[in-house]
Amino acid sequence: MNAHKHVHLIGICGTAMASLAGLLQRSGWRVTGSDAAVYPPMSDLLNSLQIPVQQPFAEANLAERPDCIIVGNAISRGNVELEFALDQKIPLASMAHMLHQEFLRGRESLVVAGTHGKTTTTSMLAWIYQVAAEHDAKFTPSFLIGGVAENFGASFALQPTRPFILEGDEYDTAFFDKGPKFLHYFPDALILTHVEFDHADIYADLDAVKTAFMRLVNLVPRRGRIVAYDASENVSQCVARAFCSVERYGFSADAHWRIAECTTQDDRSLWRVYRNGKTWAEFSMPVVGEHNVLNATAAAALAAGQGIPLAAIQKALASFRSVKRRLEVCAEVNGITIIDDFAHHPTAIRETLRALRARYPGRRLWAVLEPRSNTLRRNVFQRELVESLTVADQVILAQVYQQEKIPAEQRLHVEHVIADLRQRQHAAVSLPDADAIVAHIAAHAQSGDVVALLSNGGFGDIYRKLPARLQFVSQSGAQR
Repeated sequence: MNAHKHVHLIGICGTAMASLAGLLQRSGWRVTGSDAAVYPPMSDLLNSLQIPVQQPFAEANLAERPDCIIVGNAISRGNVELEFALDQKIPLASMAHMLHQEFLRGRESLVVAGTHGKTTTTSMLAWIYQVAAEHDAKFTPSFLIGGVAENFGASFALQPTRPFILEGDEYDTAFFDKGPKFLHYFPDALILTHVEFDHADIYADLDAVKTAFMRLVNLVPRRGRIVAYDASENVSQCVARAFCSVERYGFSADAHWRIAECTTQDDRSLWRVYRNGKTWAEFSMPVVGEHNVLNATAAAALAAGQGIPLAAIQKALASFRSVKRRLEVCAEVNGITIIDDFAHHPTAIRETLRALRARYPGRRLWAVLEPRSNTLRRNVFQRELVESLTVADQVILAQVYQQEKIPAEQRLHVEHVIADLRQRQHAAVSLPDADAIVAHIAAHAQSGDVVALLSNGGFGDIYRKLPARLQFVSQSGAQR
């Protein structure tokens, strides 16, 4: 039905938008897009799909008059393409609405939601289903993930089978739909990881965040299931009025899915899970960090309840390869290990640094942070950010990304964070940009150091610049 139909995505390089572009192309649409800037991994994905991306935004990008335009949630009134589309009455849709209309109707919608861990948990769940499909094709999953899952080398898949695994984003949908994206997904089963205050640009306070998650819970039918983290009062409040069964997972003694005997050995996590108080399974996974053990247990619990055999779950987790930009080793130069992680919230930063401590015991740990997310750019979590960064030995903070767009009274003050860290006897420095940070690390890093680059954006191309500079310094020293 979609053959020869043309869809254009404004803001195509967002993780969800690029993945939707791929799904639409697979289902027969002719896809084009535009954005203000592109960077990996989504630019690589779009290039591999040969989906043309125009830069910058311009009316000329819509000269062929598409049949439909998908408007990304970062696009506001005043965007030249959006204004042209409104003037010309070209049909508009949001990413989440299009996803529901084109791909979710008639399928089994399995949604992973929460403030933290949803990208990794969604990737784990999709991989569990893929492994299970080796023995029963009905489990072959379609999926959409807010990142590139290493096991698939992709952020999306489209299959004719019923399971569709989705990352449920609580961020708003479009300029004309300010509700969360996940309210379009109508889950048959739901994982709820954590609920904390986040997205300070669209949520007034924690109560507003909890209201959004309560509305998601209220969409799960009576026949459905919810697997929810057990050590959060916020999560408990969100699932308290669910109409379906709710199973809790975590470390507490009365958890339906209880984690125990969790250890790290040779870059692997090992743990045991008790189901309703009885030994259920032992797991081994080549991904470290207590938060990832929680993520894996949530995925295992949901999969088991949907009929996936335990052996397939164990096999999948034993071969799980994480997600691009989640504790990803992007280079090792002269004994210095460089890690890329998608940091967006103080809790996520803390768990990332704790995981690196477990993975690289005894090594000096650098935290190099670009405050870029709409929460980190504000001072709402300034104290919590200091606490998170104390896990590292060396801290470097870049300036707040596009700080001029944040009112001064709401803006994160980097110099205050640095002062607080130094008062706690932590080595901390603020530098203006990626180039200055690269020069500082190249001058002070030593063999054995672990450098964690923390940002949810391009960070001035530091991921390429830092390894190149360290390689140059190494070669220059060898020549001397």
